[in-house]
Amino acid sequence: MKKTTTAIALAMAGALLAGCGLESGGAVPLSVGPASIQPVPELEGVKMTVGSKDFTEQITLGYIIEFAMVAAGAEVRDLTNIQGSNSTRDAQLNGQIDLTYEYTGTGWINYLGNETPLPDSTEQYEAVRDADLAANDMVWEPPAPMNNTYALAMNQQTAEETGVKTLSDYANLVRTDPSAATTCVETEFNVRQDGYPGLAAKYEFDPNLAPRQILQTGIIYQATADGTQCKFGEVFATDGRIIALDLILLEDDRAFFPKYNPSLIMRKDFAAAHPEVQEVMAPITAKLDDSVMTELNRQVDVEGREPADVARDWLVSEGFVTTG
Repeated sequence: MKKTTTAIALAMAGALLAGCGLESGGAVPLSVGPASIQPVPELEGVKMTVGSKDFTEQITLGYIIEFAMVAAGAEVRDLTNIQGSNSTRDAQLNGQIDLTYEYTGTGWINYLGNETPLPDSTEQYEAVRDADLAANDMVWEPPAPMNNTYALAMNQQTAEETGVKTLSDYANLVRTDPSAATTCVETEFNVRQDGYPGLAAKYEFDPNLAPRQILQTGIIYQATADGTQCKFGEVFATDGRIIALDLILLEDDRAFFPKYNPSLIMRKDFAAAHPEVQEVMAPITAKLDDSVMTELNRQVDVEGREPADVARDWLVSEGFVTTG
């Protein structure tokens, strides 16, 4: 399909989608400033709600969808920043949101109840696509190349002091010197099957041995970099703070963590009624590789930019949205 290029005002991002003067759940207006919008005829005036979870990458991805859909002519409601995976999933199953980016590993393990991930990204996508359609009438579009998998990280000093390089090394440290393996995790990772309990089972260590602290996701990165409160910390592989804080990722040498490629997902009835959504989004999704997403996350978490501004500027830089 030909790339859909539309005109949209630069001033749109902060006030329109970041909450300045617009309540969450409000309708995004189609006319702003001097910009002219060239919508896809079939999407003009179509009402849809975009959702996301409550961390940087998800919020940025949500705004990418919103800008693309507004530019294509849709009337978009913003329900980004929903707390937790299960709440976001329930909102979509119940018809409260129409579009979101979801991760293949999350769908396979958490929503569909499987315990063993598929190591190949394509096979993992195809498995979750087919199973979720059959069980829940959910449509998973082809995923982005980026893989935002879970990982454990440490700072340079911890790496030198412990000699840990792999998750097998970490497991051995937990077994032999648990006080040296203080680990910080966020609430979901602490209980998810694809999180710490499953990691402990795969690498054969007692999850209760290592001192564990529950922190907010954003705090874990700095605490791990400091190396006092957390010798090891749960991170997302595409988070820009990994590079900014000079953190080292432990190698997943037993291939425990699933692939987490984000796919645009919709209910079957919505996807069937509006196939143009996928036509607009497909070339955008295809551009989202690890390096792109890490940089977008870095701009938010390290530079302090608004996710809406980052999403808009990236769409402009790639030519999906033009200004003027």
